Amino acid sequence: MQRLGMWRFVVGALLTCVLAVSAAAAEAPARPAIVALEIEPAAVTLHDALDARKVLVFGLGADGQRYDLTAEATLTPDAPNVKVDGDGYLVGNMTGETNVTISAAGKSIALPVKVAGVDDRPIGFVRDVMPVLAKAGCNSGTCHGAQDGKNGFKLSLRGYDPDYDYQQLISDLSGRRFNRVRPEQSLMLLKPLGEVPHEGQQVITPGSRHYDILLQWIKQGTQSESPAARARSIEVFPKEVALDLAGRSQQVIVTATYADGSTRDVTREAVISTSNIEVATAEGNTVTGLRRGESGVLVRYEGNYATALITVMGDRAGYEWVQRPVYNEIDEYVDTKLKKVKAIPSELCDDATFLRRAYLDLTGIPPSHEVARAHVED
Repeated sequence: MQRLGMWRFVVGALLTCVLAVSAAAAEAPARPAIVALEIEPAAVTLHDALDARKVLVFGLGADGQRYDLTAEATLTPDAPNVKVDGDGYLVGNMTGETNVTISAAGKSIALPVKVAGVDDRPIGFVRDVMPVLAKAGCNSGTCHGAQDGKNGFKLSLRGYDPDYDYQQLISDLSGRRFNRVRPEQSLMLLKPLGEVPHEGQQVITPGSRHYDILLQWIKQGTQSESPAARARSIEVFPKEVALDLAGRSQQVIVTATYADGSTRDVTREAVISTSNIEVATAEGNTVTGLRRGESGVLVRYEGNYATALITVMGDRAGYEWVQRPVYNEIDEYVDTKLKKVKAIPSELCDDATFLRRAYLDLTGIPPSHEVARAHVED
């Protein structure tokens, strides 16, 4: 009982720390006056009924610093050719060209939108269904992507083998994962919805975009698709995230490119994380700075990977650059980076300090006494 009480205390303390960090991160610092807006991308083309695009909205301060206004921006189509869904994505309504007026912080900017098509296309198993399964974690290493699967059902790890996964879904339980008469009652839907016993609990919500994709695929006959339909590469925008203070946030969008050169927004299906959770964290497609430093924004989608650099500047009041002697081209690159992060270059160190730093950087351990003495006395 004492051990159980101790564990409860430890878990409670950890939860308290997590909640405290989350609360601190949620309190965004005051934002200066916005003088203009920028958007990314600068124009949008929608190709079919499933094509939906997110637009990033930036507010420019008087000093040129960009602030993410995407969450608070309002998007107003100038014509009925395009509409805005519940997640703030642009969706085609009828073919043609129009503008969408984007407003935030008392400023406005026009986004040109071309709706090239609004026809429904068949739901593809590789292009549409597999990304939903990956986002829900179904083929992760802790679920059905494990070496031996989970509870008698196995998928390829992170969907590396779409043909295998398709056969598993279609053939497992003699095809009883699908209800052809009442698709809504298919086991493939009821399990992730949590409406029947599921160790992973609810990973998809009823009526969500991911639910609709799975439901439509079942209604259309659970057709297979060539692995060639998989995305060839992805890009994350913005390419670099620069936050002036801890507590500030930035949304990112992810675009996939396919073999035929077409692209589409896959932000809602991409898995987004950060490389240093002490500097920044990611929730959904929003990255929030926690303290001064640098981190990578890591994006994964259907076997493709992309990164973006995030810099949290922090309060640098009173900063003033001090130029040190430049001895070679490397020093020039170092100075450029130091200026970017508003850091003062250190004084020239002595030989013993240099040797210790070099050993720690290269080997992880300090030099031996004999090596250090030989170096200093040489």
